[in-house]
Amino acid sequence: MNIVINALTCHATQRPNAVAVSNNHITIHYADLLTYIHQVAEKLRCSDIKALGVYMDNGPAWAIIDLAAQLAGVTLVPLPAFFSDHQLIHTIEDSGIEQVYTDQPDRITSLPVRKSLVKSVSRSLAGTIYYEIHIPHPRRFRNLMGIAKITYTSGTTGTPKGVCLSQEVQEKVTLSLYTALDVQAADHHLAVLPLATLLENIGGIYLPILAGACSYLLPMSDVGLRGMTSFDAKCMLDHIQTHRISSIVLTPQLLYALTKTIVDGASVPGDLRIIAVGGAPVSRSLLTQAQQLGLPVYEGYGLSECGSVVAVNTPEHHRPGSVGKPLPHIELSFAEDGEILVKGNLFKGYLHEHSALLPGELWPTGDIGFLDEDGYLHITGRKKNIFITSYGRNVAPEWVESELTLQPAIMQAVVFGENRPWNAAVIVPGIINGKTASTTEIDQTISAINHSLPDYAQIRAWIPASSAFTVLNDQLTGTGRPRRNEIWHHYHTRIDDLYKQRDNSRAFQ
Repeated sequence: MNIVINALTCHATQRPNAVAVSNNHITIHYADLLTYIHQVAEKLRCSDIKALGVYMDNGPAWAIIDLAAQLAGVTLVPLPAFFSDHQLIHTIEDSGIEQVYTDQPDRITSLPVRKSLVKSVSRSLAGTIYYEIHIPHPRRFRNLMGIAKITYTSGTTGTPKGVCLSQEVQEKVTLSLYTALDVQAADHHLAVLPLATLLENIGGIYLPILAGACSYLLPMSDVGLRGMTSFDAKCMLDHIQTHRISSIVLTPQLLYALTKTIVDGASVPGDLRIIAVGGAPVSRSLLTQAQQLGLPVYEGYGLSECGSVVAVNTPEHHRPGSVGKPLPHIELSFAEDGEILVKGNLFKGYLHEHSALLPGELWPTGDIGFLDEDGYLHITGRKKNIFITSYGRNVAPEWVESELTLQPAIMQAVVFGENRPWNAAVIVPGIINGKTASTTEIDQTISAINHSLPDYAQIRAWIPASSAFTVLNDQLTGTGRPRRNEIWHHYHTRIDDLYKQRDNSRAFQ
């Protein structure tokens, strides 16, 4: 049983003229959405493919193809636009997809994949022109039984890995969020993140349909997101006001841009009741500032391996500083070192790896945290990122970085200090009054932040980055986490020089 398709069928019967999805240019009602999905599902059945890749901008067509693949029993492989060419090539070849549906055929056909890309057939779907690109494979993977989606997580190091998800795992998350967030048929959701991101995939398609609500699936540039490094929060706010949006999902950097826009004079949308933020650690100061401005911000935590959301704050149960209470479909426990272990709603394993998870098995998340006395989950750091100074103190760099990047003088920061007496940072300057922050302004910012940090976590010296950390230069993941190994590899000589220069002019004593 597919609960999302069943809910859609019910809405199409009982409320056929209710708006299901819209992108400003086309509005699709529930009855029409169901018709579209059945048409595409039939075409997929006739094509006799096992795995379908989707490389498309946000829009109703994305949602239709996603749901049609479920109905047809075809494994869906989202291809994120923020992936590099190397990552896309790996994903296409690793997954064994036989077709790609795309509204940007030039990007796909230009990839030097080992299998030749053959005929590109153009079609129209819900106001979108897309292309079917066929990819012949020397062999077809037959081990996709029970796998509804393979979501590739770029991670902080290495090549993307294919996380194999069943429909049941995704549905459990959807059902739990539906109850926890009290989603109503009158709600309007605006997809700000790419639908190729699992969190937005569930929150922007499945959750609104389950509730019979409306989802605005606009092109990324229309909501202000241009690539993964440029965001126009005023543009997003305009759409929130126009469409009376009640829910959005943001990364910490997008939340920062939103709060800055409101501080600069924009008004808080009156209909907005949930801003879910996650994907990377969120500064406590940023959350406090957003809440003081009247923004309904609720931090959450999740992993692709758990079908996305594991815990989330809600209007009913909210504790700032935590990532909320665990959703009811999962169980948490903790290893001796504090690593969070999850049981109850896990993926089917990584593609091509033989160690499939057993029922009841615990999944080590790699994150360190604890549950407080009231059952709220707190994340204190990433296990593999925690470093130990030469004085034996453990430092979770994400905590320090989140405090630094809250300030306008610092756009991005990555902290290092393994086996060193003090910590250093690589910093991408921010913008102040339309100008790049000066060395003096960054020095003053770091000095002020240091006063709020214990001595072992303070920044004693820094170097300016040669360029921003981005997905394109492999120094940032698609969800906004720094690729520390790549950044270290690029800057380690300059960082080492900092420690050699005892009287460095940028050392804070």
